[in-house]
Amino acid sequence: QVQLVESGGGLVQAGRSLRLSCATSGRTFSPYVMGWFRQAPGKEREFVSAINWGLCTGYYVDFVKGRFTISRDNVRKSLYLQMNSLSPDDTGVYYCVAALGPGGLRDASTYDYWGQGTQVTVSS
Repeated sequence: QVQLVESGGGLVQAGRSLRLSCATSGRTFSPYVMGWFRQAPGKEREFVSAINWGLCTGYYVDFVKGRFTISRDNVRKSLYLQMNSLSPDDTGVYYCVAALGPGGLRDASTYDYWGQGTQVTVSS
């Protein structure tokens, strides 16, 4: 089994930055894609960003383009999300996800593994 553990969340003021990390553990695996979803209070879980592990190509939802940057460390099998210019709309629980094969990046069912989530709260 593979475990994903997020860290780096917290409370920040609008305009500030946070860097989320996702560490993997358990059996050795080769992800096809890893990414981030988030769930705001009272809203459905939504796709934020993903990276093709082999090509190292990042994908972003429109409302984070230019502010968030996804990256990965292939040696440590770790994933990161640099979040700049945060706004209160970015508040939510951020989940690290991993897929073993291709699929719709924005489709939650594509992903085989999910972390427990890390809370990000942005105050105005």
